Amino acid sequence: MKDQSVDFKNKVIIITGGSSGIGQAAAFQFADQGAKVLITGRRPGPLEETASQHQNIKSLQADAGNPEDTPKTIKRAVELWDRIDVLVNNAGAGFPMSLEESTADDVNDIFTTNVTGPTLLAKEALPHLKISEGSIINISSTFGHKASAGIGHYAASKAALEHLTRCWALELAPENIRVNTIAPGPTETAALEQMMGLSKKEAEAVKEQERNTIPLGRRGNPEEVAHWILSLANPASSWITGQTITVDGGFDIA
Repeated sequence: MKDQSVDFKNKVIIITGGSSGIGQAAAFQFADQGAKVLITGRRPGPLEETASQHQNIKSLQADAGNPEDTPKTIKRAVELWDRIDVLVNNAGAGFPMSLEESTADDVNDIFTTNVTGPTLLAKEALPHLKISEGSIINISSTFGHKASAGIGHYAASKAALEHLTRCWALELAPENIRVNTIAPGPTETAALEQMMGLSKKEAEAVKEQERNTIPLGRRGNPEEVAHWILSLANPASSWITGQTITVDGGFDIA
């Protein structure tokens, strides 16, 4: 297998939600391997802080769920480096919501970020990915294929993203564009507080419950998930497409 440092030298990577957690870890790993990385997100402070830590990382304030931000994301990457090799649809949205509590606005907010956003960004990147014979990597969740009460719409949005992955892989195979998904399990990020809206006490209770459920006895860390993003993006994985790889310490089978 080829060395990753050779494969990623001067490759151009776009990572949505790249200023924290899994997206940030992937940005640093790609940049360390010689790639040029554009990270996007809604908060300028964390974006600028992340970009300041590596010369190969640039940032752009953009909301993955806002269709108006999609063209400027692709335009910025092309302006900087004149190509796109890998699109990582990492930004996500979701919060606890029972069927009884569901509202049209809340359901639309989740699906706009987790399904519509990745769709429109992949469409906008497609002409450039055709030239580079590049790769799309969608970030799902164990809950994209593992049922759980109280987060049904978040889980359904991730299930939709996983099936889009399979459909796009078939559709884009003639262009030699590979499409795959990483489905992380519970990971040590700020998602429970920042995305799910839990209090610190509520988040700690969820984390403890997860540790007791995960067969390997702990939550993952962002670097462990990022490793698999790079593995799927690596041209050495050129015969893998349409797959969902679950990285969750066995949570899916518990």
